[in-house]
Amino acid sequence: MNAIQVRPIRTTKERRCFLTFPWRIYRGDPLWVPPLLPERAKVIDPKRGPFFQRGEAEFFIAWRNGQPVGTICAGEDRVTNEQRNLRDCLLGFFECIEDYEVAEAMLHHVRQWAVQRNLNALYGPFNLDYEDSYGVLIEGRDRPPVLLCGHTPPYYQHFLERYGFRPARGDNLAYAIQADPEPPALQRLSRLADKLRQRGHITVRQADFARWDEEVEHVHRLINAALAHLPDFIPWQREALQALMEPFRAFADPELILFAEVDGKTVGWFPGIPNLNEALIHANGLRYPWDYLKLWWYTRHQPKCLTIKSVLVLPEYWDTGVSVLLFDEMVRRARTKGFKWADLSLTSDDNPRTPILAKRMGAKIYKRYRVYRLWI
Repeated sequence: MNAIQVRPIRTTKERRCFLTFPWRIYRGDPLWVPPLLPERAKVIDPKRGPFFQRGEAEFFIAWRNGQPVGTICAGEDRVTNEQRNLRDCLLGFFECIEDYEVAEAMLHHVRQWAVQRNLNALYGPFNLDYEDSYGVLIEGRDRPPVLLCGHTPPYYQHFLERYGFRPARGDNLAYAIQADPEPPALQRLSRLADKLRQRGHITVRQADFARWDEEVEHVHRLINAALAHLPDFIPWQREALQALMEPFRAFADPELILFAEVDGKTVGWFPGIPNLNEALIHANGLRYPWDYLKLWWYTRHQPKCLTIKSVLVLPEYWDTGVSVLLFDEMVRRARTKGFKWADLSLTSDDNPRTPILAKRMGAKIYKRYRVYRLWI
């Protein structure tokens, strides 16, 4: 058998090969939602990608017999490493054929890259983005992923663990909850929310996109305060948060982006976003000009799923009913707008509150993702 060579991408042709390689892996997989190539190209471009403001990254293709058989990325997030006193090497864009020798060659190459930079652990997979399609899918292959969630073949888990990777933290969970018909748990939630409304000290309002910068500031304050208790939490830089939120401004419904206030103070945030993956799964990653027409056609359809990517409540208001009112208001609005179910993703198994709250609302785990670390 010919040797496997792992080489960095250098040419425009190799970059295109790197970006389109996933189509070789997921061809025929009905659950895969192809990434948008224009966006993916921006992510790996040192001149445009937000990650390169914080560190460096290099991208590799594994070759055998002149054919690409895998891709991988190694990166150092210097800002986050310094903030958390870590020496992590981020592992990302991990895709390979079902051949452990290919995975082993790529992982060994990234390991050597990390050693040369005095880093002491491989951590991931993250595609240079801590919030978009991270981790390896461990459970849940009955439906496609929602927006910002990924999809991987079953053998990726086995390859990483065979190489020596271990879970870096609790698994990341995606919950599903039916909005129509209304389950008993939501009926109980509604009765409790009505009692809280009568007290009148908590107000729920929709987002005001005309005051976008102020709303981003509210979210930035909330996210760093509400999630600081998590063992693997990485504090958000305001610029990074604004860059993540900005694309959603074009299609998000402000009536489904909810804030909670107490005495005029913003104490909670609960954003619901139409699941664009229901359209993107038909768009082929916008590889060809006619794919834009497909995307336009499918975005005209009402999504069945509303995806909720975060519930943020200041710790001092955890037991005041803020979360209950936010959940209930979201369910009422989602049902009125025709959504059939809601996705709650992704929350960590290490989070002591969100999984408990989701279960009380009648939500059930339908996908599980895992992030790994390998000490070197």
